[in-house]
Amino acid sequence: MTLIDALVLGLLAIVLILLVLLLTRRAENLEPQLERLERELRDELSRSGATTRQELTLALSQLQRTVNEQTLASRGAQDQALARLTEALNNRLGERMGELRQTVEQRLMSIQQDNEKKLEQMRATVDEKLHATLEQRLGESFKQVAERLEQVHKGLGEMQGLARDVGSLNRVLVNVKTRGTFGETQLAALLEQVFTPEQYAANVSTLPGSSNRVDFAIRLPGQRGDGAPLWLPIDAKFPREDYERLVDAQEKGEPALAEAAAKAIENRLRSEASSIREKYVSPPHTTDFAILFVPTEGLYAEALRRPGLVQALQQEHKIMLAGPTTLLATLNSLQMGFRTLALEKRSAEVWDVLGAVKTEFGKFGEVLAKTKKKLEEASNTIESAEVRTRAMSKKLRGVEALPETQSQSLLDISGAEADTEGDEA
Repeated sequence: MTLIDALVLGLLAIVLILLVLLLTRRAENLEPQLERLERELRDELSRSGATTRQELTLALSQLQRTVNEQTLASRGAQDQALARLTEALNNRLGERMGELRQTVEQRLMSIQQDNEKKLEQMRATVDEKLHATLEQRLGESFKQVAERLEQVHKGLGEMQGLARDVGSLNRVLVNVKTRGTFGETQLAALLEQVFTPEQYAANVSTLPGSSNRVDFAIRLPGQRGDGAPLWLPIDAKFPREDYERLVDAQEKGEPALAEAAAKAIENRLRSEASSIREKYVSPPHTTDFAILFVPTEGLYAEALRRPGLVQALQQEHKIMLAGPTTLLATLNSLQMGFRTLALEKRSAEVWDVLGAVKTEFGKFGEVLAKTKKKLEEASNTIESAEVRTRAMSKKLRGVEALPETQSQSLLDISGAEADTEGDEA
């Protein structure tokens, strides 16, 4: 039992004694006694509380000193034990680290030696394979380089030839006469592709008594009253300088120069159309229109971009402007028309030929019928001969046959065969 518990029990005992005394007193003296008892009890409680507090304070102080002393002692012991443990651990760790360092060094030396051996083997293997691969690759590379150099040499030769061809083409296009020849050559190639030589002609004088000759003219089907052919004039023109100025201006992004060059092309085409109309178009010797051929699609496209140019050439000068593709389509259309017209003109002859074939076919049927009859008669004759042969064989069945040579000699068959062969010869 602690000190506090003893004090509390003492106080309770005092209170019980006082209560018993109070209950035994008489009723008349109860109230003053109760007051006095209350005061005494209060005083006693105050004294007891003060005493208790002092004792508690002393006990707590003593307990704190004891705890502090024990704590200090325990801390010192723990520090000493920890120091000893730390020292022992350090010593043990040092020993183990030394052993581990020695083991690691030995293993590292062993691994290093093994690695050096393996690296040496790998180096030898790699050097051998690298040497073989390098020789193979170098051989292939030298072979490829030689092939490429040969191809480059051939390409250079082709480029030199192409450069010469381009130079020749440039000289052709620069020269006015040869430039015209370029357009005429392309026009001739298109005409040869579509028409037969009898359907067109070159350097044709379409106007009687005129020295002007159009590049080409198509001979249309039919003839005029005087027996002369009806021509469709085609002339080739190539305004190269104006077209080159237009292309250069477009590439440099100069709209003003491009418009000026395009206007020059338009004026040139109008002038050429007027000249073709005056020189080569002369109905009824020719059609009432002619074709102006430009030998490049680019030039034809630029002409189409000019507003109203193509319509003006057709309406004012009766000239049809055509590029290579357009002219080829036009020529194919004309060729189809020529074939249709030729079929229409020759249709009567075709029917006459078919009638004659029908007549001859009827005669051929009659001949076949007669031949069939003759063959049937011959077949009947052969059957009769076979019947007689079988009958004769039956009659001669009992007769002994002679040798072949004797029978031929007796019947003179060899002479008869010789006579037959002579007759056939």
